[in-house]
Amino acid sequence: MRENRLRTLWKSGGAAINGWLAIPNGFSAETMAHQGWDSLTIDLQHGVVDYQAMIPMLQAISTTGTVPVVRVPWLDPSALMKTLDAGAYGVICPMISTADEAAKLVAYTHYAPRGTRSFGPVRALLYSGADYAQHANDTIVTFAMIETAQALENLDAIMSVEGLDAVYIGPSDLSLALGCRPVFDDVDPPAAQAIDHILERAKAHGLVAGIHNGTPEGALARIAKGFQFVTVSSDARLIAAGSQQVLSKMRAAPAASGSTSY
Repeated sequence: MRENRLRTLWKSGGAAINGWLAIPNGFSAETMAHQGWDSLTIDLQHGVVDYQAMIPMLQAISTTGTVPVVRVPWLDPSALMKTLDAGAYGVICPMISTADEAAKLVAYTHYAPRGTRSFGPVRALLYSGADYAQHANDTIVTFAMIETAQALENLDAIMSVEGLDAVYIGPSDLSLALGCRPVFDDVDPPAAQAIDHILERAKAHGLVAGIHNGTPEGALARIAKGFQFVTVSSDARLIAAGSQQVLSKMRAAPAASGSTSY
């Protein structure tokens, strides 16, 4: 079976730089994958990507060594199983707030006897190899998103669920749950304290901790703290930021002072 380079990177003590895909298009996903991200996450929870758009995006990522990850819409067995059948090597599940929900997440993403995942890896066999069934349980990475006040109360119970590989912090939702501003990097003190606490408990339980970031500076600071999976921006935000940079320089140039916008 094709190795999951996330697991290899984490075992060596490294941190994965994860890109985020919000644009439902195979070519944009392929372009992102060829830039050298360790992993790329297709977002099915928010935005405009659906399952049919996800398939060519996974195929596009497969042209590189970048690890394909998917954030599913919810803790739903059908969505999780079909996402893995399509060839995702990691799944991020939002709003995991209890140990029972974490246990269900693990069950839905693992074959028996460790779980209840139904067998039908239609595209996963093409991506990973003919021996997928024998090694999938130990290769796929399962993330539980920690982003609610209830999850903070149940943190150790969630992280004690056998088979859970990692936790992923959504700073915006976590901040809202704590009565703070919904931001990625410069979070308010209560959210900052919660993030540090989640990281500390993840280390204690031997889990990888991941987090969403708005800037490279924010991501690097969190790697320095011990996060091993950091998302930086997204394809849509990078297009906007790149366009703004070009236009800002063009509009400020004397030759463009009399230009007309169309």
